[in-house]
Amino acid sequence: GIVSLISLAVLSYERYCTMTGTTEADTTNYRKTWTGIVLSWTYSLVWTAPPLFGWSSYGPEGPGTTCSVNWHSRDANNASYIICLFIFCLLIPFVIIVYSYGKLLCAIRQVSGINQGMGRTREQRILIMVVVMVICFLLCWLPYATVALLATFGKPGLITPAASIIPSILAKSSTVYNPIIYIFMNKQVSKTL
Repeated sequence: GIVSLISLAVLSYERYCTMTGTTEADTTNYRKTWTGIVLSWTYSLVWTAPPLFGWSSYGPEGPGTTCSVNWHSRDANNASYIICLFIFCLLIPFVIIVYSYGKLLCAIRQVSGINQGMGRTREQRILIMVVVMVICFLLCWLPYATVALLATFGKPGLITPAASIIPSILAKSSTVYNPIIYIFMNKQVSKTL
């Protein structure tokens, strides 16, 4: 899940850099791609390893079919880890995504001010794609984060195993949605298909 979140943030930043860069993208150089992949996995490892060393713990999630952070423990050790996960693995990636797509839209708006006709429709298509991606990100991860925070800081027993299944599935399936959105909302890709 964390790799998914960080990958979405890295992809949004990379898309912003590529679209606003002054040089043409080099499709034969994979260094930036590998750097993004290594960064995503390393950052995720940094935030998923602490329970193995005593900062919080892992345990069964929901009905016991998957494993996740122990959301139900109420000690300070666990609560501090949950807060850090929320900030560094949800909030910061979301800020990066909004910042990157926001700056990308501003850059496209400036360019489309120069080219009125075609630039305006391109700007609208990209705006719709960005809004859909951000909404999907929130729909996938906000329920899971809310359930996790309620389980950690809410009334004991407030979140039942059955109530946690759908948010968990949504969060874990989030990596599938961005490519689908990009394929169906990108004219060049859909023409090729």
